[in-house]
Amino acid sequence: MDRAHVFHSWSAQAQIDPLVVVGGEGPRFRDETGKIWLDFSSQLTNVNLGHQHPRLIKAIKDQADRLCTIAPYHANEARSEAARLIAEAAPGDLNKVFFTSGGAEAIENAIRIARHHTGRHKVLSMYRSYHGATAGAITLTGDPRRWGGEPGMGGVVKFWGPYPYRSAFHANSAREECERAISHLADVIMMEGAHTVAAIVLETVVGGNGILVPPDGYLEGVRQICDRHGIVMIADEVMTGFGRCGEWFAVDRWSVVPDLMTFAKGVNCGYVPLGGVVISDRVATTFENRAFPGGLTYSGHPLACAAAVACINVYKDEGLIEHAAHLGADVIGPSLRRIMARHPSVGEVRGLGVFWAIELVRNRETREPLVPYNASGPANFPMTELMNACKARGLWPFMHFNRLHVVPPINIPVDDVQEGLAIIDEALDVADQYVKQ
Repeated sequence: MDRAHVFHSWSAQAQIDPLVVVGGEGPRFRDETGKIWLDFSSQLTNVNLGHQHPRLIKAIKDQADRLCTIAPYHANEARSEAARLIAEAAPGDLNKVFFTSGGAEAIENAIRIARHHTGRHKVLSMYRSYHGATAGAITLTGDPRRWGGEPGMGGVVKFWGPYPYRSAFHANSAREECERAISHLADVIMMEGAHTVAAIVLETVVGGNGILVPPDGYLEGVRQICDRHGIVMIADEVMTGFGRCGEWFAVDRWSVVPDLMTFAKGVNCGYVPLGGVVISDRVATTFENRAFPGGLTYSGHPLACAAAVACINVYKDEGLIEHAAHLGADVIGPSLRRIMARHPSVGEVRGLGVFWAIELVRNRETREPLVPYNASGPANFPMTELMNACKARGLWPFMHFNRLHVVPPINIPVDDVQEGLAIIDEALDVADQYVKQ
């Protein structure tokens, strides 16, 4: 039935053979043959509490018994409580929530809010970024997934963000990378005309394009540039929010408060689709007596919001933000550094919390990637082999380009983390065969 009727995303339909999944529990899911998989992808880095968490399921069932759906122009208890909890977790004066059905819609509406707030039209976004697949969000995206959607939304300008391992600025240290990246951004704004720029949108920690943790001082520098020119700072926390980086939101690590912050994924683990924009008081005031020109039929859907309320309370009650920080600092980070020492194919490991990347190379000195950028077909064979080696051992991996990401659920027990990392350690023998001495 799937092959006959389902049209899959990002795929050549005749070349895929989807795994049939029939159940799951915690950090594992089960296919139709009965095989159990350790989910080191959290599906799309969204199942932060794993599969079939009982409190989320109960919340959805209880809400369905009370009220399944209601239009967004009404007030509803589930929606209001979800908004309160999200605002409570968000930094600074981010106190209002506009709900969407997912991350891409959140980005679209954040851009619309910024443009109407400033009266300007240009939006700056990074190369090596991903913001979603809707028309505006894919234009903002800075990787090859954008190409098929071009020409896209007007007014979008790209800039290079920090990536010390493959510096666009020929930097020799994290500090130098930070200074040069900030200087580059300031130059782009100067050449574009600061008075024309409505917003700078960036993933706080770049996710699918490499889990690029910005050097200390970078986000503070972006905040200062935005303040200097009256530009709205939009932090895309769709992937990094709700504990993934060992903080409620990744911006908390640097004590930076954006003007708008998008979220989705971890807000309720995708049990029912939900996303949104958290809006600062200063920006929200713009629309006190002027209508915001946007809306969605399923904005703040009661079933999704009930799941969010339950999810956020689980994070609190089970100390999962702290658990994620512990896993990153004391388990995943040290283990990956030991793995790097054993495998010459590992060029760098980096990350925070339960959000890590292993960058694979053919030569550590030259940093030649294990496979070319945006490789496919035979050129991508080494990564395909590595993926198959992980799957043969019961691990479901997350891979992109020349990287293997370590992104299991944030509530995963330490023993399960260690089991998954041991599998990766074994599987990397495959990648080592392609190393040039």
